[in-house]
Amino acid sequence: MTATSIPRPATDEAAPFYQAYIAEVRGENIGDLLREQGVEVERLFQPLDDTRALERYAPGKWSVKEVLGHITDAERIFAYRLLRIARGDKTPLPGFDEDAYVPAAHFDRRAVAELIEDFRAVRTSSRTLVGGIPPESWTLVGEASGKAISARALAYIMVGHVAHHVAVLRERYRLG
Repeated sequence: MTATSIPRPATDEAAPFYQAYIAEVRGENIGDLLREQGVEVERLFQPLDDTRALERYAPGKWSVKEVLGHITDAERIFAYRLLRIARGDKTPLPGFDEDAYVPAAHFDRRAVAELIEDFRAVRTSSRTLVGGIPPESWTLVGEASGKAISARALAYIMVGHVAHHVAVLRERYRLG
């Protein structure tokens, strides 16, 4: 994949909730950031065994496996939204409830190696999607969760969302 530099989205291109994720992104080369971040996530999880990956930093919080599963699920959804909006589809897209998705997925039953493989596959797909979007499509705007959102905001959100969770994993779960 070639480098994909995408100008940072304006604040009106995504709901206020997503601004913190967008702010996490350093630089504008989303293609390189997606690749580098994918390697970082794999390195973070690779040394974990299935017992360690069941740990939670506090009662009621997600396990390490659940965090990885959530990251992967969310990226699938962000990529789907990006695809639809970048293709000019104006159909309003629904939201999703991460607090319902995580328990329904039973990530703790899966091997951490399988969850890493799943993340790798989704991230590879996201990278090729981003690399194939024509420059004129990055500013297209659609609707997700009842709010306007641009294609380029979604690319930044994908990177920023993972960056947010990697920071939580390092700080609260003491990984890496």
